[in-house]
Amino acid sequence: MDTATHITMGIALGGLATLDPVVQHDPSLFTAVMAGTIIGSHAPDFDTILKLRNNAAYLRNHRGITHSVPAVVFWGIAISSIIYLFVPGVDFLHLWLWTFLAVILHVFVDIFNAYGTQAYRPFTKKWVAYGFISTFDPYIFSLHIIGIIAWIIGANPGYTWLIIYFIILLYYIKRYLDKREIVKYIHHHFEHTEKVTTSPTTKQNIWRIAIITRDYYYVGRVEDGHIKVDDQFEKEPVPDTELFAIAKEDKNIAAFLSFSPIYRWEWNVYDDFSEVRFYDLRYRNEGHYPFVAVVQIDDNMRIMNSYTGWVFSEEKLQNKLNPIKQITT
Repeated sequence: MDTATHITMGIALGGLATLDPVVQHDPSLFTAVMAGTIIGSHAPDFDTILKLRNNAAYLRNHRGITHSVPAVVFWGIAISSIIYLFVPGVDFLHLWLWTFLAVILHVFVDIFNAYGTQAYRPFTKKWVAYGFISTFDPYIFSLHIIGIIAWIIGANPGYTWLIIYFIILLYYIKRYLDKREIVKYIHHHFEHTEKVTTSPTTKQNIWRIAIITRDYYYVGRVEDGHIKVDDQFEKEPVPDTELFAIAKEDKNIAAFLSFSPIYRWEWNVYDDFSEVRFYDLRYRNEGHYPFVAVVQIDDNMRIMNSYTGWVFSEEKLQNKLNPIKQITT
């Protein structure tokens, strides 16, 4: 989920904690728990700082090890221990339990959007992305804002958040059933379907889809139960050549390939270098595929420049790469 929703979830858990008799009768513990749930609800995303290093490091690690089973345990203990230093004497067990729950909730909700997480590490490095809740879901966020306002004006926080989270649970079930119907519909209409990725939008009736079949990639949308194919690409394996082997060794390309489950590639030849591009097909935006990985390799098979990340125009991509003038394609 987005940062704002994660933080409001932390506030919600702080409200739910008032149902805990130990927290209810200790104002200092309540303060500590509120701090723990708010910090814990955002802690796994502290890896965003890796953007300061480079996009490859961020892509390889964001929602990776910081969302893993060991990290979830670590965050709960570490945050609770730090808070306990400032609020000594409170019940550490209950402080840890609520903080730990906030961290778990963060990772749990992240697995339901299209980006996903590596939540099952160290058992597997597979990305878990169920793809039926938008990264920013206006309905979920709005329900949290309603709960916060209700709390401020005097509603019982514990029961208020119980009701809201029951509604959210029903919403998750509804969105799961929506996705299941979409996938079933796609399998019925596309022969030899191997994989379907779904990405819900902020509109309930519109979903982005990317489909892998035996022979083609299809990119499109589902609107009001109808499939609209925007792009179709012939499915071609990445060439088994020295050029592509070197490309895969580049940190930016390797990071992209470790993350993207459905992509296509291009190979462009220039004056004295070659350029290999990979496009993630899940994120089509106004006819453009903004999530890319590009590497430029000279005629001596040395990597010159590379980049991975989000770019929304060719001009911006060229600025990232500092390219040499193209003379052939």
